[in-house]
Amino acid sequence: MDRLVNAVRPYAWGSTTAIPDLLGVPPTGEPQAEIWLGAHPGAPSRLDRGHGPVSLADVIDADPEAALGADAVRAFGPRLPFLFKVLAAGAPLSLQVHPDRAQAETGFADEEARGIPLDAPHRNYKDANHKPELICALTPFEGLCGFRHPAEAAELLAGLDVADLKPYVDILRASPEESALREVLTAVLVAEPHAIAETVERAATAAGHLAPKGGPHADAYAACAGLAHHYPGDPGILAAMLLNHVRLQPGEALYLGAGIPHAYLSGLGVELMANSDNVLRCGLTPKHIDVPELLRVVRFTPRDAGVLRPEEVDGEEVYDTPIDEFRLSRFVLAPGSAPHPLPARTPQILLCTAGTVHLTSDAGTTRELTLTPGGAAFVPAGEHLTLAGAGTLFRATVAA
Repeated sequence: MDRLVNAVRPYAWGSTTAIPDLLGVPPTGEPQAEIWLGAHPGAPSRLDRGHGPVSLADVIDADPEAALGADAVRAFGPRLPFLFKVLAAGAPLSLQVHPDRAQAETGFADEEARGIPLDAPHRNYKDANHKPELICALTPFEGLCGFRHPAEAAELLAGLDVADLKPYVDILRASPEESALREVLTAVLVAEPHAIAETVERAATAAGHLAPKGGPHADAYAACAGLAHHYPGDPGILAAMLLNHVRLQPGEALYLGAGIPHAYLSGLGVELMANSDNVLRCGLTPKHIDVPELLRVVRFTPRDAGVLRPEEVDGEEVYDTPIDEFRLSRFVLAPGSAPHPLPARTPQILLCTAGTVHLTSDAGTTRELTLTPGGAAFVPAGEHLTLAGAGTLFRATVAA
């Protein structure tokens, strides 16, 4: 096993305090949005085996089977198939969706054939992979996830009493569910910019007045008003009102599959995803929005937010998801508890988020590593570990 040194990404939406608080260091005053743990070429973790720091990506490239195991290489190729993050949202992220694998392969090949540079601002597909993801709250966490049922969205919009919203309300009440959601989202995104900005401002003002009065939609109205503070006039604010508003408590999670529109609004969490950078945006951003491609990828099926809670399996709390590239679990170790063995078949990244966790490896010679909050380790496939201490440890690996 190796202790990892991980890059912090200073995106503008990041919190100035959440990651420093986790790490126990003073804030710099600058936003710190994400810590990346893994081998993504954008910011690979680094480790030191006595000859100076090296990239985890280079270690894996040098001997994929030793690092990942033969089973993982056969299933996913000679690369770590997941990216693990700590995410600290101090302001809302863009409203977005991710493609499925077939859509990503087709879109990537098309943009490659048309010669669109990978770093072009209007490029949609940075790779040919899908990007399912899981976010698990470390603090109270607020987000948007999946379409509301149209009748509920109609009630929410009608409650604002804004005349410009009446055509959307009528569509949501009269049409079949999926076609209603498609028609309203399309109308919002292709509307004349000045006109839709005025509608958004009127809606946000009304939401700001209604939120303090309570009622079943108070949280959604408060979120709408908050979004307008960060993105005044953005049509994505109306799109956001079509989505489920959700508050996660620490330990609760959301799984975001292909085509599910979502946005993270505030809070600290751990995020685990397939190793991809494919994002199609629908609003809450100054970046490029490709409406036709977005509408091809979005799945307009209404659904509940689908809050996940872990299921305990032999002392390991597992977040069940329907894909193979990643698997998230956690261990909550009580003081004085017996050491807990870890399965060794798959490669894994371990992240401590509370307390102190001691790792003991018996890979030829016994080695020990102590993790405190924010500390992480990479464990190659086949290396046997035991955990001890008093703290919380998240484990990112692949499905066995």
